[in-house]
Amino acid sequence: MHYRCWGPEGEPGVVFVHGGAAHSGWWDHIAPFFTPGRSPGSGGRVVALDLTGHGDSSRRERYDLDTWAREVLATAEAGGIAGPPLVVGHSMGGWVTATVGALYGERTSGLVIVDSPLNDQPPEEARLRRRERALRVYPDHETIVDRFHTMPPQDVLLPYVRRHIAEESIVEIDGGWTWKFDPAMLAERLLLRELLPQLKSRAAFFRSEFGLVPPSMAEDIAGLLGPRVPMVELPDAGHHPMLDQPLSLVTALRMLIRQWAVDDL
Repeated sequence: MHYRCWGPEGEPGVVFVHGGAAHSGWWDHIAPFFTPGRSPGSGGRVVALDLTGHGDSSRRERYDLDTWAREVLATAEAGGIAGPPLVVGHSMGGWVTATVGALYGERTSGLVIVDSPLNDQPPEEARLRRRERALRVYPDHETIVDRFHTMPPQDVLLPYVRRHIAEESIVEIDGGWTWKFDPAMLAERLLLRELLPQLKSRAAFFRSEFGLVPPSMAEDIAGLLGPRVPMVELPDAGHHPMLDQPLSLVTALRMLIRQWAVDDL
């Protein structure tokens, strides 16, 4: 398992879980905001992992949500988070996060699911499933970096964030450059609708205003989660809020962490 860490070891903290075909580097500009120097009173240890089959983690013969959920908790411990972590997952990472909550909820301090649709398979995987299972090889570094785009496509991407994530998404092989993720990680998964009623920990749901969760779906999610679960809208954000509205995402998460800390007193 490959993972990145911020903040002092041995403190309570947060685990960030990326979406499908992504990697831990998607959180590089988000995670430091949750360390003591950037978030006094609510900062701690922060860990972002590459799920197996993604980024610089190794590959498996097969992938499933239960295995990825166990990887999240194992990495939180290995990364130096003290006690039950807060788990934050985006898109397909929201499925993983919900699985953590359904199977191992008592081992977390809470869950945040970011713009994961209720009744569809992970959106970043749908297009890939229609392709051949072999990844394309590009002739040179700049060509593949220029080809980087989100799935689903998003019009607004902060250019410096896009460049960083693209650079972290590729690997040089014989004959050129290709993407790091394992195309074999694509699979049919339980619908989020099936996972949410099983959660055994407190949770919150973040919806991007221009993402994949329209207001009517958000109402259905709220009905499944119950009236005490926060439903937060990230204004003017696309499905990938860390790429167009990172500070809105940071602010919402900070407020949630502080409120839950008050609730625990």
